[in-house]
Amino acid sequence: MLVLRSLLYFLSMIVTTLVFSLLIILFGPFLPFRQVSWFANSWGLVNLKLLKWICGLDYRLHGTEHIPDRPCIILSKHQSAWETIAFRHLLPPLQTWVLKRELMWIPVFGWALALCQPIAIDRKAGKQAAKQIIDKGTEALDKGRNVIIFPEGTRVAPGTHKKYGIGGALLAKKSGYPVLPVAHNAGVFWRRRALEKRPGTIQVVFGPLIETDGLSAAAINRKVEEWIESTVQQLPGEG
Repeated sequence: MLVLRSLLYFLSMIVTTLVFSLLIILFGPFLPFRQVSWFANSWGLVNLKLLKWICGLDYRLHGTEHIPDRPCIILSKHQSAWETIAFRHLLPPLQTWVLKRELMWIPVFGWALALCQPIAIDRKAGKQAAKQIIDKGTEALDKGRNVIIFPEGTRVAPGTHKKYGIGGALLAKKSGYPVLPVAHNAGVFWRRRALEKRPGTIQVVFGPLIETDGLSAAAINRKVEEWIESTVQQLPGEG
């Protein structure tokens, strides 16, 4: 039954992704950024409801009082595909995502993604990628958008973590905007590269806002990593 429910959700996700991608492709070029974001955020909402209805997978938010009413840099744990879907709905609506440029090459989905104006980087580009994050990230923040980054760069299994990339911290240092750290345990229920979606409740925790004045990029990165990893360790580890 678990596999059947998971397969049904997977098929429904393909359909919703295709539908919303086509809507963005058709209307996005003629709409302001806020309206294009509405389509993308609605895709996240629909998929969260489908996950709960089909798979019994829900979520609970903690620390929402820490989400500022001004632009910030959101640095989050990355364990599964869940957060790439859910954050479109759960986070403030004006979003600029830092992502790998290969996603832009996916037919239909990648074309719609481009209209959402992400910062698409070559992860092997090193300093050039960091400069791109700083320049385009600052521009997005100045326009009132939140910049969303997974500092580990790729999905990691629960109980493990990769070295945090410095790009998000550099953006915070250079731009002066604060950082909102996010921890969660989505990977417990939606495993990396796994079809099965276990029923349960994903815990999402927003940490205290980190003001970056007077901090080096290394210090910012260290504060973010320490808070996220210590918080993740306190979350339930079994679905």
